[in-house]
Amino acid sequence: MALTVDIRKKLGKFRLDVRFRSTSRRIGILGASGSGKSMTLKCIAGIEQPDEGRIESDGKVFYDSREKTVWKPQKRNIGYLFQNYALFPTMTVEKNIAAGLKGSRQEKEARVREMIQKFRLQGLENHLPGELSGGQQQRTALARILAYRPEMLLLDEPFSALDMHLKDQLERELSEMLEDYPGTVILVSHSRDEVYRFSRELLVLDRGQIAAAGETKELFRNPVSCEAARLTGCKNLTKVRRIDSHTVEAPDWGLTLHLKREVPEWTAWLGYRAHDFIPVWDGQTDEKERNRIPCEPESVAELPFEKNYYIRTKTGGKICWFVQREQLRGMEEKGMPDALAFAEEKILFLK
Repeated sequence: MALTVDIRKKLGKFRLDVRFRSTSRRIGILGASGSGKSMTLKCIAGIEQPDEGRIESDGKVFYDSREKTVWKPQKRNIGYLFQNYALFPTMTVEKNIAAGLKGSRQEKEARVREMIQKFRLQGLENHLPGELSGGQQQRTALARILAYRPEMLLLDEPFSALDMHLKDQLERELSEMLEDYPGTVILVSHSRDEVYRFSRELLVLDRGQIAAAGETKELFRNPVSCEAARLTGCKNLTKVRRIDSHTVEAPDWGLTLHLKREVPEWTAWLGYRAHDFIPVWDGQTDEKERNRIPCEPESVAELPFEKNYYIRTKTGGKICWFVQREQLRGMEEKGMPDALAFAEEKILFLK
């Protein structure tokens, strides 16, 4: 299934301008609050109408401003899972699932029984949504959506209101329940962990526009844009000046990096993930090694499984170094390192 989205929509001072084409069955849209993630989903579903553009799925044109084509949401055959699940509060589980189903009474009852079993809701058929746990509500909402066999499923921040333990549990359950779903699933989230685990292809949205797009794991490895790096969890970002094809200056860090890798001409920022620094003790490396920074922590945050060190550079900048439990054991013997070295292959060149 191929999905093409090319839309523009203005809301006050905010302008949504999103263009992408994908054949992936699992797409993630990552962005901060207000970046246009939910509006993009609503335009695909037909809940909102763009000002101009085109939306096409598997040869079906849902929207085309030039041809004045606008399909109603019901005709698009798209399932939409809202943040609050949008269950009917006065209907039982089985009546919620049956809502909107077409066919004979026997066909509807058979489909509801099938969904009850598939989503492990046996024994809850006559419960109201208010009597269900968060996980049971989510399974009921999914059962209701998938009961009418949508060709596409849109998940709008489905875990945002849940605590961490329940969120992890429901993420696993959702992935399992959708394993045999043949259609396209688009997950919108502000959580990099959610989209990393769920999606095969990723769009990073920033202020209504796509900041980066590509295969999910590759985009985390090489985010290309500064905003994409930030949203994928990079804590160390600094403006840089490219001196030549193998040298880049980072004034905020008081550092000039001399690299074997070629520095792209478009490089405006440099990123480095907080877990990737290499601790260096005196005598352990060549004194001529230049791609390192003195390790003088200004503060430290102790977490259950790691310590986060915040290091002020000699020019007043700040570096984050996150040390996991396994590394901490080695530091107990050697003490705090004298410097932190940059692994050249982990340096992110950013626009």
